[in-house]
Amino acid sequence: MSTSDPGPAVPQPKKRRWPIILALMGGVLALCCVGGIIAMIVSNSGSSSATDTTNVDSPADGTVGSPVRDGKFEFVVKKVECGKRSVGTGSLRETAQGQYCLVSLSVKNIGKEPQTLSDSNQKAFAPDGVEYGTDSVASLYANGDNNVWLNEINPGNQVTGILVFDIPSNARIARLELHDSAFSGGVDVKVD
Repeated sequence: MSTSDPGPAVPQPKKRRWPIILALMGGVLALCCVGGIIAMIVSNSGSSSATDTTNVDSPADGTVGSPVRDGKFEFVVKKVECGKRSVGTGSLRETAQGQYCLVSLSVKNIGKEPQTLSDSNQKAFAPDGVEYGTDSVASLYANGDNNVWLNEINPGNQVTGILVFDIPSNARIARLELHDSAFSGGVDVKVD
């Protein structure tokens, strides 16, 4: 009996999948961007005061000791003290890379619904415009047992606490930019 030999197998060309993978990744990235934009619009449209920093009772920017408003929050910066090497006590102690600037302030919810206060939404600026963010761990230690940041504040309630900025030892803070949320316009407080 004879068997027919089909001969050597002809290799099939490999399918290139990278164009499909790149197209899918691009689509996912585009969806994430569109979703983020929609979330910002919905977040800001839920309250007309979320980005409204204009108020007849409070100037658009202020100085230490004067009340300023951004969205649902009224801020009063009471004191700015720089030159601290560390904050906290004992095992709950944090040391600065440069120097700590401690910003003592009160925050009152002047809106009609609860609003979450986050220290990471607050900024400090040097005279030349260099921006500094807060040191959340140092802020936690500086406030002791008082958990001020990442706290929901109900309408009419007020909290007092300390923001901590770790800035270079030869730098200084010229102004603060305070926000009621990550998407608000913010309000300036001149420090010097």
